[in-house]
Amino acid sequence: MTKLFSVGFWEAIARLILRNRIGIILVVAAATFLFGKQWDKMRFTYTEANLLPDEHSVNLEYNAFLETFGEEGNLIVLGVKDSTLFTVEHLNAWNNLSSSFKNIPEVETVVSISDLQKLVKNTAKQQFDLEPFIKDSISSITQLDQLQEQLFKKYPFYDNFLFNKETKTIRSAIYLEKSIVNTPARKDFITDVLIPSIEEFEDTYDLDVRVSGMPYIRTLNSQNIIDEIGIFITAALLVTSIIFFFFFRSFRATFISMIVVLIGVMWTFGIIGLLEYEITVLTALIPPLIIVIGIPNCIFLINKYQHEVNKHGNKAKSLQRVITKIGNATLMTNVTTASGFATFIITESKLLKEFGTVASLSILGIFLLCLLIIPIIYSFMPMPKDKHLEHLNKRWINRFVDWMEQMVKHRKITIYVTALILLVASIIGIYKIKISGSLIEDMPQKAEFFQDIRFFEEEFNGIMPLEIMVDTKRKKGVMKLSTLKRMNELEELIIETPELSQPISVVSLVKYSKQAYYNGNPKYYQLPTSQENSFILSYAKNSTSDVDLLKNFVDSTGQYARITTFMKDVGTDKMERIEEDLRNKIAKVFPKDRYDVTITGKAYLFQKGTKYLVNNLILSLSLAILLISLFMAYMFRSFRMIIVSLIPNLLPLLITAGLMGYLGVPIKPSTILVFSIAFGISVDDTIHFLAKYRQELRANHWKIRKSVYAALRETGVSMFYTSIVLFFGFSVFVISNFGGTVALGALVSATLLFAMLANLLLLPSLLLSLERSIANKEVLKEPNFRIIPEEDKNNDK
Repeated sequence: MTKLFSVGFWEAIARLILRNRIGIILVVAAATFLFGKQWDKMRFTYTEANLLPDEHSVNLEYNAFLETFGEEGNLIVLGVKDSTLFTVEHLNAWNNLSSSFKNIPEVETVVSISDLQKLVKNTAKQQFDLEPFIKDSISSITQLDQLQEQLFKKYPFYDNFLFNKETKTIRSAIYLEKSIVNTPARKDFITDVLIPSIEEFEDTYDLDVRVSGMPYIRTLNSQNIIDEIGIFITAALLVTSIIFFFFFRSFRATFISMIVVLIGVMWTFGIIGLLEYEITVLTALIPPLIIVIGIPNCIFLINKYQHEVNKHGNKAKSLQRVITKIGNATLMTNVTTASGFATFIITESKLLKEFGTVASLSILGIFLLCLLIIPIIYSFMPMPKDKHLEHLNKRWINRFVDWMEQMVKHRKITIYVTALILLVASIIGIYKIKISGSLIEDMPQKAEFFQDIRFFEEEFNGIMPLEIMVDTKRKKGVMKLSTLKRMNELEELIIETPELSQPISVVSLVKYSKQAYYNGNPKYYQLPTSQENSFILSYAKNSTSDVDLLKNFVDSTGQYARITTFMKDVGTDKMERIEEDLRNKIAKVFPKDRYDVTITGKAYLFQKGTKYLVNNLILSLSLAILLISLFMAYMFRSFRMIIVSLIPNLLPLLITAGLMGYLGVPIKPSTILVFSIAFGISVDDTIHFLAKYRQELRANHWKIRKSVYAALRETGVSMFYTSIVLFFGFSVFVISNFGGTVALGALVSATLLFAMLANLLLLPSLLLSLERSIANKEVLKEPNFRIIPEEDKNNDK
C-alpha cells in the first residue's frame, strides 16, 4: 500500500489526474456550477461587527439593555451651521423638511425645532401642559427673535440636544422604527428617501446639511464595502497578471493562471453563500486574497513544468514530475497558509470565525484547482516554445541568484549581524505599539459622511452612543429623590468629561418640571428639594399622556433608568480612563446592595471587542506557529530543522510589529489579522526551499553545501517571483478607502518582502552553519544512507 504523501503516493495522484482529464474537467465545471447556484444566498451585513462572543459579560449587559429600552442605534441627526438659516423662509423650510419624514412608515418619530414644547404650569388643573414654541410656522422676524431668545437663554433642557447656543448650530433628530434598524428597509429609506430629500433641500436653499447617526453611517459604510469588492478583484487580477506576464512572457501561461484564480473566486462566493454568511468588511477581502494566494501556486507549477521541459524535452514526463515533485510541497504550503487563517476559527468572535472558515476552505479549494487544471490544460497544449522558456535564463534573474549565493557563501556574519540589529530595533518598536478601539477610525476618512461625524463631534461632542443603565432593584425606584440625586452626581462627572456630550435622562426632565412649576424661570432648572418633590410630582402625575416624556428614559415599571451620552471618537487609552472615572464614581455614589449600574452602548461594545481580539491574537498566532511546527516535524523529523525553519519566519513578524510601533500604526481589528496571515503565507517559501533541499540531499548523497546551493538556485527564482506577486498583490489593498484595509495591505506586503529576504539569505546561512548536526540527523533518519568520506566532503567544499 502506498504511504500517504510519499513519492509513490504523488506518482499515483499524477497518473490519476493525467488519465482522467476529461472526467476531472467535467467535475470541476459541475462543482463551479453548483457553487454559482449558492450566490443568491449571499447577503450583505446590516449590523456592525460584534467582535465579542455571544456569552461575554459585556454582550449580555448590552442585550439586557436592549430588552429594557429597545434598539439604541436608531437615531439619525441632520445639522446646519449657517447664520442664513435664521431667516423666516429658511427656518420654516428646515422645519418642513424635518416634518416631511414623520409620515414615512420607517420613521418612529422626528424631533425638530418646530416640535419643541414648553412645559407650562396649569394651576387650575394642578398639572403641566405642553405648549409649542412655534405654532404652525414662523411669520415674522420678531417671532424669530423671540424663538432664539427663548431657546438659547431660557430653556437649558434643550441645550446641546437640538442646538448649540455657542455656535448657533441647529439639528433635527429622526428616530427610525427599531424593528427596521438591522434590515434592508433601513438602507432603502436612507438611499431612496432621506438622501434625495436632503439633496433637494440643499439645492433649493443653498444650505449645507450635515447628516450622521449610526444607521446612516452603517448604511454608507457597508455600501463602500460592497463597492470595493469589485475594485479589489479587478485590481488584484490586473496587478498579478501584469507581473506574471512580465516574468513568464507568455500570454498562454498568464491566461491559464487567470482562469484558475477566477474559478477560485467563484468557489469563494459559493462557499459564503453555502454557509449563509454575511459579507462583512473581512469576508469582502477573501476573493482578492484568493487571487493573490492562488497565483504563486500557478507560478511554482508552471515554472517547474517549463524547467522540466527545458531539461529533457519530454512533455508527458514533465507533467508527471510537476505533480510528483511539486505536489507535496504545494499541498504543505497551502495547508500552512490555510492554517494561518483557520486559527481565527478558535476565537469566540463570530466575525473572525466566519472569516477564518471561508478563507481556509477557499485556500484549499484554490490548491485543488491549481493541481488539477494546470497539468490537464498543458497536457492538451503543444510543447512550450523556446521563447516561453527564455525567462529561465534571464541574465538579471541569474545575477540575483548569483548575488544570493555569494552572500550565503561569503557574508554569513553580515547576514547574522543585520538580522540581530533588526531584531533589537524591532523589540524596541514593539513597546511603542498602542491599541485602538475606535469605531470609526477605519472608515473612509475622505468620505462626506466621515467629515459629518467630525462635524457633530465638534458641535455636539460626538454621535457614538454611550449608555448607562441604572437598576434600582425595586418598582418605581427611579423617581425617588435619592435615586435622582445619585444620577445627577454621576451626570456632573459626565458634563466635566470633555470627550462626552451633555447627558440626557429623567434627571433633566425632573429639573425641567421644577423650572415649569416656577413659571419657566431658568434659575430653577435644578432638582427639587424633598418638600418640593411631592407636589411637583403630583403635577406630573395629573398631566395628560401627551406630557409623558418619561418613556424614553425610564422603563414601564419605573425600576430601570438610562443616562444617554454621546462620545467623541477616542482611543482605547482615553476610553479606559473615562470608564475608570465613571466606575469609580458609580461605586462611590450607588451602593451595590441597592443598585446595579452597567455601562454599555455600541462604542463601548466595540472598544471591549478590540481588547478581546488583541488577547486572541496571541492565542491564534501561537496556534499557527504550533501547527506549522508540526508540519515541519512531519516533513523533517528533526527538532533543529523546526527551529531553523521558524527563525526566518518569526523575524519578519517582529520587524513588522516594530515598524507598527515606530510608524504609530495601532493594533486594531484590521491590523490584528496581519500576523497570522503573513506567517501562514511566508512559511510557504521555507517549505518550498526545504522540500527542494531534502530532494537535493538525496540526489547529492547528503552533501549539504552542494544541496543548499542547488536548492537556492532552483527554488530561489520561484520564491522571488511569488514574493513579488504577493507583495504587489497585497499592495492593491492600499487603494482602499478604509484605513484598516490599507494598513492590512501595506503591513502584509512589507512582512512578505522581509520574509522573502529571510528565506533566501538567512535560511540557507543557518543550514550551512548547522550543517554537521543537521547532516547527522538527516543521515540517521534516512534508511539508505551512506557515510561520506572526509576527503569527499573537502572536495565538495
